[in-house]
Amino acid sequence: MLKGIALSVMASVTFGVLYFYTYFLRPLDSEQTFAWRMLATLPFLTLFMWWSGDLKYVREIYNKICKQPSILIWLLISSFLCTTQLWLFLWGPINGRGLEVSLGYFLLPLVMVLFGCVLYKEKLSKWQIAAVFFAILGVSHEIWRIGTVAWETMYVAVAYPIYFFLRRKFGTDHLGGFLWDLLLVIPVAVFLAFFYSNTLPQIIEFKYLILAVLGLGCLSALGLGSYILASRYLPFVIFGLLSYLEPILLAGASMAMGERVEAGEWLTYIPIWFAVLLLILEGAIYLYRQRRTEKLLQYQHKKLQSRLAQNDEH
Repeated sequence: MLKGIALSVMASVTFGVLYFYTYFLRPLDSEQTFAWRMLATLPFLTLFMWWSGDLKYVREIYNKICKQPSILIWLLISSFLCTTQLWLFLWGPINGRGLEVSLGYFLLPLVMVLFGCVLYKEKLSKWQIAAVFFAILGVSHEIWRIGTVAWETMYVAVAYPIYFFLRRKFGTDHLGGFLWDLLLVIPVAVFLAFFYSNTLPQIIEFKYLILAVLGLGCLSALGLGSYILASRYLPFVIFGLLSYLEPILLAGASMAMGERVEAGEWLTYIPIWFAVLLLILEGAIYLYRQRRTEKLLQYQHKKLQSRLAQNDEH
């Protein structure tokens, strides 16, 4: 559990950095940035998988395809659901729609919790129920304030839970499955980078873009790899609720890039920040009780050993 929480937090922080990082990729547009992100992520993700020991799953999926070619249909669907989200993640801040995308990430955890409760029969603690309540208040206020839900918001909120649910169902909920998601979109990335609009001359002209693209690949591999691993180690409900750290960071990055939170929007963000605070408090209390229990067990173990030693002397 703790490993999954640490990975989820690492992923959220990395995604927050990536949202702001798009500023350094100018003059590339969203499609060009997406293409180079896919191309640059692949080698760094391979290194990450070597470190995590997940490289074996790539061959495992290949063997499944050889035995049952129809699995390719699912892999293509999985790749589409995943990579279109990665494209939207970059498209939003570049095109001034960062807050609409970040609202999708506010709504996403609630949909994840719904999936966990309905499909996996997972239970919420009292702290988590309170966090969900405040999150619903915040998201409901934003939907009421805008009067509608943008397509970017709905796509983020709905497509990701479907993606993670189907990954578990088809047994590709590991980094090997994610690598196949990227491999299947590489032809599209090559087309966008070199044929649709050849960006190589731009990268050569603006030499800082070489380092920027390499940094994009490294950060993407770290963030996405951690996120996928966290989805394996955590229950659906906990995984969803922890995702609330990400939209807070995304909103902060959007504001750092020039977008502003209006006066009426604070009633959206404050309840959600409070929901995240409740989850942090629950986690802190859980860790405190766990450590106290461990110390008590250690004390009892030492006391038992002392008594046994005294009995041996007698």
